[in-house]
Amino acid sequence: METSKLTARQYWEQVRSRPNRARFGFGRKAALINIDLQRAYTDTSTFSTAYETHPRQLAWINELSALTRSCAMPVIWTYVAYMDNADDAGVWGTRSDTPDSLQNIKLGSARAELDPRLAIDRQRDAIFNKRMASVFHETPIPSLLVWHQVDTVILTGGSTSGCVRASAVDSLSRGYRTVVVEECVADRHEIPHFANLCDMMLKYADVEPFTTVRDWLTARKGR
Repeated sequence: METSKLTARQYWEQVRSRPNRARFGFGRKAALINIDLQRAYTDTSTFSTAYETHPRQLAWINELSALTRSCAMPVIWTYVAYMDNADDAGVWGTRSDTPDSLQNIKLGSARAELDPRLAIDRQRDAIFNKRMASVFHETPIPSLLVWHQVDTVILTGGSTSGCVRASAVDSLSRGYRTVVVEECVADRHEIPHFANLCDMMLKYADVEPFTTVRDWLTARKGR
């Protein structure tokens, strides 16, 4: 095992500045999947489980969502929430049991609400309740991507080290070109955030800046 005295942030800067893998690149048609941007994880003034990595994350996600719609490509939002007895959390819900625990995000609760700052088109966008880390696990997302003939999955949301990473691995495993928008994903602590950006870029996804994704979508408008 190679050792290093670099911090996770420094390692990410090194990987980003000197990429040693070819990019997967964008394909012909993308889906934008915005992962778990619910108040439990975004409302830092109310919930102790919430976090912010980049202050413009939600604004830029709104911009990407509008651009994706203008390209006639699907926009998908997910949130995590469970039934009252949390049976649908399975073994994942057994690690702790406090008011802030994952399995105590109940369906219809404030913690399950998508952040009101998000510009969601509820007549057009797809909104799915997921129970596990990956957006692909037992949700309608796989069939929706097939229906739209998508070959590229763009991921935003949180957490970088959890649901974003799990979704990136599943996306690549299903044959999709996978793009993680660097400034549009977030985590509770910089170590897992930057370490997982590195890991995804080296193995499972292209980690691209917001401007690169925005410019690709802008170029696709009207085609």
